[in-house]
Amino acid sequence: MIEERFDAIVVGAGMAGNAAALTMAKRGMKVLQLERGEYSGSKNVQGAILYADMLEKLIPEFREEAPLERHLVEQRFWMLDDKSHVGLHYKSDDFNEEKPNRYTIIRAQFDKWFSSKVKEAGATVLCETTVTELAQDAYGKVIGVKTDRRDGEIHADVVVLAEGVNGLLGTRAGLRERPKPENVALAVKEMHFLPRETIEARFNLKGDEGAVIEAAGTISRGMTGMGFIYSNKECISLGIGCLVSDFQKTGETPYGLLERFKQHPSVAPLIEGSEVKEYSAHLIPEGGYNAIPQLCGDGWVVVGDAAQLNNAIHREGSNLAMTSGRIAAEAIFQVKSRRDPMTRENLALYKKMLEDSFVIKDLKKYKDMPALLHNQSQNFFLTYPQLVSKAMQNFVRVDGTPKKEKESSMLRSFVSARSWTGLFGDAFKFARAWR
Repeated sequence: MIEERFDAIVVGAGMAGNAAALTMAKRGMKVLQLERGEYSGSKNVQGAILYADMLEKLIPEFREEAPLERHLVEQRFWMLDDKSHVGLHYKSDDFNEEKPNRYTIIRAQFDKWFSSKVKEAGATVLCETTVTELAQDAYGKVIGVKTDRRDGEIHADVVVLAEGVNGLLGTRAGLRERPKPENVALAVKEMHFLPRETIEARFNLKGDEGAVIEAAGTISRGMTGMGFIYSNKECISLGIGCLVSDFQKTGETPYGLLERFKQHPSVAPLIEGSEVKEYSAHLIPEGGYNAIPQLCGDGWVVVGDAAQLNNAIHREGSNLAMTSGRIAAEAIFQVKSRRDPMTRENLALYKKMLEDSFVIKDLKKYKDMPALLHNQSQNFFLTYPQLVSKAMQNFVRVDGTPKKEKESSMLRSFVSARSWTGLFGDAFKFARAWR
């Protein structure tokens, strides 16, 4: 056993784990961070969106040295059927500000840099180290971790679980249930490399400007899911994700959906001629507020994806992860400063601080939305996109058919696809869940 005792052990070196370790180390705490990969980010090849405000609270000067790709000036939303898309897009020169609001990043590079800041702050970071289980005393209090290293068991006053949505440590220790398939999405992503000038021409960008496309519709074949396209400097991150429970029910494959998405007439021109160098899969929490597990206990707290802290409606994850890691660390520091024991009652300060933040407030606001989309997936991701596309084509196609006949045809399509009562019922439920 490593005889050295730590104030805190952080399991995981993603967004939440790095935020927690950095915050505690900066406050002079003795922190050990454990990561199973060769280095932080080595098992994370996907691109992602970084929300600047949350990282700025941790590292104010991050823009000067972090490996950032493009600052986002444009957001597109696409509703697709098999051959077309109906879109909404917003682009503003306001986002060409001195301190941009959002960036695309490549996580393998960014996480490695983030981890270097954790080390600079004084934390001990051990990579290629797998935590096999939590160490508990006779009363069930977590007192450290057991690893696959020869030294074995390591003790600390508190353990921060930042192990991701499918982390098994808390489950094995009986502290929380394993996430249900209907509360977890499996996303697959490819990195398509193209010359920088080609990307800028295809997305109508200049300099380091970036654009994001989020797409829903028949690409998910009636399952609850979305596609996404992020423009980086010299590559495009493209992927799609659906609920694990839907994959189980339908027998669809993630890679099959990805291929279908890539071949869509609206998508294929964006990646034409690209070289695919990376393919990855990633589990994402989708259950929202109602799926959040117990957040703390005697000697432990859980943060980030492991705590189901992901806003699926607004597609926000990294900001919730960083914020929860920071808040957990601040709560732990307060308990330590008072020289109080790391009991569930004292660590409940983390839960209270999180509830007072935007994290829980936003998740609570949309708590009914995930269930609505999951239960009505055939309507929202298959029937309605097809009807909207047909309505738009009827509107723009001029072929000598009287407008009255076209309108009557569309009305029949809506009625045959779903009763008006059901259609307005879904719209009413959606509006209630959104408000």
